[in-house]
Amino acid sequence: MALVAGVDSSTQSCKVVVRDADTGAFVRSGKAGHPAGTEVDPAAWWDALLAAIQAAGGLDDVAAVSVAAQQHGMVVLDEDGRVIRPALLWNDTRSAQAAADLTNEVGAAEYARRAGLVPVASFTVTKLRWLRDAEPANATRVAAVALPHDWLSWRLRGYGPAGESELGPDLTALTTDRSDASGTGYFSAAHDEYDRELLVRGLGHDAVLPRVLGPGDTAGTTVALPGVPAGLIVGVGAGDNAGAAMGLGAAAGDVIVSIGTSGTVFAVTAVPSEDASGAVAGFADASGLHLPLIATLNAARILDSIAGLLGVDHNELGRLALEAEPGAQGLVLQPYFEGERTPNLPDATASLFGMTLASTTRSNLARAAIEGLLCGLADGLDAVRAQGVSVERILLIGGAAQNPAVQFIAAQVFDAPVAVPTPGEYVADGGAAQAAWSLTGTRPAWAVAVEAHPTPDFRPVIRAQYAAHRA
Repeated sequence: MALVAGVDSSTQSCKVVVRDADTGAFVRSGKAGHPAGTEVDPAAWWDALLAAIQAAGGLDDVAAVSVAAQQHGMVVLDEDGRVIRPALLWNDTRSAQAAADLTNEVGAAEYARRAGLVPVASFTVTKLRWLRDAEPANATRVAAVALPHDWLSWRLRGYGPAGESELGPDLTALTTDRSDASGTGYFSAAHDEYDRELLVRGLGHDAVLPRVLGPGDTAGTTVALPGVPAGLIVGVGAGDNAGAAMGLGAAAGDVIVSIGTSGTVFAVTAVPSEDASGAVAGFADASGLHLPLIATLNAARILDSIAGLLGVDHNELGRLALEAEPGAQGLVLQPYFEGERTPNLPDATASLFGMTLASTTRSNLARAAIEGLLCGLADGLDAVRAQGVSVERILLIGGAAQNPAVQFIAAQVFDAPVAVPTPGEYVADGGAAQAAWSLTGTRPAWAVAVEAHPTPDFRPVIRAQYAAHRA
């Protein structure tokens, strides 16, 4: 029985899952936390990865490993392989003006044609432009630009800062995959190549970029590390959303709605997308296809905020929400607590509309929180549909998807059948599937169980009210 490991290095933590390469059967897992904040020293991710590997019982009996990680994070390295400054994460919005400047210079339609997306504060290229403008001395030192999964895979293979790694700072050994490269803002998923002129517009000069590997490729092998034997195959890796799609085995007609720190709506398609409005990012998936995606900055933490305000936990928030009627008697929460990416409103704040003596109740506020969360994602579903995506089934995943009230109300907000897969670490599972692909030469077909099918009960009033107050 060959074993493989998948890694999910997310915003909040690092998870390692070990599975049987043939059947996908779960064997064991481990987890370690990441620091809070929108900029993080990548060394913290490395420490968490090694800790999560140890928590998973080590990888001595594992044949291959692959790393999926949060997209867009700006990891800038000098010529000695040292990290120049803490990485700006996807949810750091200080580069909003840089995004606007890039869009104005290139043009939204032209940018979408060249890179499959229009710059917003989340993307790597805007963070590089911010670095160029705000910290020019640091920008000048940049010899290579990597993403979180690129850098972690490089370190697993023994590369890193001079004097702190077995193989030293060979920047040309950096590798990535199409899915993660497609979220930078200087890579074309349609043509599978970097657009270096866009990179230079961001950073101000050219730099080493990770070599883009194909699905099922091998990045190299590990060196001996704590909990990691030498010689493990290192898979190509992926961005987190592409990892989740692979872990779920998403097929044509499936649209994934994920409710975690961020909210995402995405689907696997054969055709690249070019949305000049900027709503849909034309990412690549991890199988050689495409992954049109929208993302919201505000997702599960909406529920955290309102639950805290009401002095309840998430279960009680759900119970209160189900006491209220669909539409919450006109109470509408526009949940832009941390600004927003879709729509692109980085400086926005949350607003509560429709407050009357009758509507302003604990139950209505609880329902308005869940409806507001889901309506923002339903708007994203409409945008993905506008790119020609067929929607036959919505796969609802993420921590908040396990709340029965979220499931019930999702069936009232979305106009397509909703299925809730059994809870799992699907990003890490996607990494494990990649590892198995690298090991065997064939993409595995692991079964994914579905634990809930909420009865379809579409209520147009919910989205109509939300649309009336849309920014």
